[in-house]
Amino acid sequence: MTDTEKNASATTAEEKTEKAEKKAVKAKPKKTKKARSQMTQGRMYIQATFNNTIVTATDVNGNVLAWTTAGSVGFKGPKKATPYAASIVVRELAEKLKDVGLRDVSVFLCGVGQGREGALRALNANNFNVLSIKDMTPIPHNGCRPPRPRRM
Repeated sequence: MTDTEKNASATTAEEKTEKAEKKAVKAKPKKTKKARSQMTQGRMYIQATFNNTIVTATDVNGNVLAWTTAGSVGFKGPKKATPYAASIVVRELAEKLKDVGLRDVSVFLCGVGQGREGALRALNANNFNVLSIKDMTPIPHNGCRPPRPRRM
């Protein structure tokens, strides 16, 4: 190798390290959680399916504060859709919302699972003041086209 080739390879190695350092500098800092202001009113969305129960707490504008599911609490299989699992989910969500100070909630129910009633009872048991309850379960207004008659 000639001197120019050695200098060129050394320069490229230095450039690579400089580029790596620049990339490290350009990395965005991790976002920190904003200090949540104390809010007393919010919304609870309860989605109770045949397989799981999902409870989401939002502020009045719809920004999610916290959420929990029966699967994330530790239930598996068909136990996720039980009323007991729904009550444990609401208790876990109340623990997450302690620092927010949420007390008055409007409840929006969706789905036909067994966790609907259990979650509602657990809201009262965990010191949430239920202002209103609205059922948002989708209902078909004529449904799908039926299959054609069978030919014999």
